[in-house]
Amino acid sequence: MSTSLAQQAPTARLLPSREQTQAKLDLRSAAASRIKPAQRYTVADRLETQVDRFGERPFLVYGQQRFSYREVDERANQYAHAFLARGIKPGDVCAMALENRPDFFFCWFGLTKIGAVTAFINYHLKGRALLHALQSTSAKAVVIGEECLEGFLETEQTADYPRWLVPDSENPVDPGQLPATLDRQFHDQVQDASRSRPDTALRANIKAEDDMLYIFTSGTTGLPKAARYSHMRWMTSGDVMEVTMEITPDDIFYCCLPLYHGAAATSVTSTALAAGASIVFRRKFSASQFWAEIRQHQVTVFQYIGEICRYLLNKPAQANDREHGLRCMLGAGLSRDVWSRWVERFGDLDIFEGWGATEANAAVLNVDNRVGSCGRVPFWDKTNLRLLKYDTGTQTHLRDAEGRYIHCQPGEVGEAVGMIVNHPEIGAGRFEGYTSPEATESKILRNVFSDGDAWWASGDLLRYDEDGYCYFVDRIGDTFRWKSENVSTLEVADALGDFPGLELINIYGVLVPGHEGRAGMAAVLMQPGQQFDPQAFFAFANDRLPHYALPVFVRVSAMADMTSTFKLRKIDLQRQGYNPALFTDPLFVKDDQAGTYVPFSAEVLERLELPAFAGET
Repeated sequence: MSTSLAQQAPTARLLPSREQTQAKLDLRSAAASRIKPAQRYTVADRLETQVDRFGERPFLVYGQQRFSYREVDERANQYAHAFLARGIKPGDVCAMALENRPDFFFCWFGLTKIGAVTAFINYHLKGRALLHALQSTSAKAVVIGEECLEGFLETEQTADYPRWLVPDSENPVDPGQLPATLDRQFHDQVQDASRSRPDTALRANIKAEDDMLYIFTSGTTGLPKAARYSHMRWMTSGDVMEVTMEITPDDIFYCCLPLYHGAAATSVTSTALAAGASIVFRRKFSASQFWAEIRQHQVTVFQYIGEICRYLLNKPAQANDREHGLRCMLGAGLSRDVWSRWVERFGDLDIFEGWGATEANAAVLNVDNRVGSCGRVPFWDKTNLRLLKYDTGTQTHLRDAEGRYIHCQPGEVGEAVGMIVNHPEIGAGRFEGYTSPEATESKILRNVFSDGDAWWASGDLLRYDEDGYCYFVDRIGDTFRWKSENVSTLEVADALGDFPGLELINIYGVLVPGHEGRAGMAAVLMQPGQQFDPQAFFAFANDRLPHYALPVFVRVSAMADMTSTFKLRKIDLQRQGYNPALFTDPLFVKDDQAGTYVPFSAEVLERLELPAFAGET
């Protein structure tokens, strides 16, 4: 294996000038302007173009399976013909719930071939949240992987939708357990379908600005919202990252994040496709298999979240830690400490830490390897991003004497917002919003700096230093991020609010030292005469919520007015966190192995590999 940057000793990085950083950002801006909104150009057109260029080159690698660009195209064509035979038309929405496996790509690309819109379903959803996902996208049908059946079988109302099964040889289900309402003939129809390309006339009237994909994001309140992703925005993401990371057909991406997430499905897939590169992907992240697969497949680009890097650093050091071909990483959530430890142990390489959101119309990306930063704004007049001064105590923006919002100065913390650009020939800066017009409008701030202007509100707090480098601070509102998932506190509270004997419940996120994001915590008040049953609460919560949304800590409160001043009280609870020195209420910790919540103790924290509470910052 040739010597790469990752195998050399880390070196000090010189701080580039603002002009040097801006020159890199200008390349990104130029790439973002290639596709025009009104073009008759779709993801299917790009796929077919790249297939004609790179037909026999590997596109997808899954375990021992390798699919060339041509094979991916042919499998997608089969899905396309099966969808057409079942009445899916251009503009229709078809939902899909599959884990990371080849059929995920085949199904998705097949829908783009006929001009249909795909709605990615988080396969952890069930009950009300799952029904909401189908209803809010107006899905005509849903494709379900055999491995993702549980939530659909538990939610009987999903039988109102055509449910088309895709078998999973790795996770087969006893046929006797499958209801008659589940269509098991769909995949046979796919397998028997033609591998030839459907008539391009099917998508002749689809424009680049039209919807191609719906990806769910928790946002700041309520149930998950379906963010709209146009053909243009998806392909532009790949064009921009291709020039940013200088991707070539020889590059090999490694993807271990869920494909229903925006990052894996957009950044990695669109960039690889734009360059004719390969994607090695697996069902779920494995710390024990990570480096072996990186070496086996000669991976050059890795998409991360901060939590993954922390897991890898917690594995015992090995003599061959620097023997790999990684040349760069892209992702979010890499803390300064983890970043420094990473390059010290695994070698110096380009790390493209960024900030953005699935629905964002503005973003920043660290193109300078500035440790801890999520990006640089060399000149604020060259970006549509601003940071609005925000008071976390009152949960409100600060205003000047004229009632206008105030852009932060270096060191000040503010909400990141993006100026919305609405121009028929400009795609960059558009806010495509959600399938719900009401949800879209709720994310727009108007008359911010002048009458008539409009800005997308991210719900994220950032700050920047004297050199223009930005740093993520926290989420605001009623969402916290844990294990790479955005969790709505209102949704969790709604799901658990009818726990037997419960009077009140307050859900919030608390800092956990050494972990990115915040862990969920519940402050519960029981009805008079009712005792808190930790095992029953665990079973109740586990039945109602995805695993990542279960509160990690439960505080049993004796205060009847705990939600009388909801927002302010929540801030006080967050500051106290799970530090028993700051309150006398009984405290419990989630123990998955025991299937219950156990009383808090230092020994329990150590056994569950959770650090002691360090306090808010």
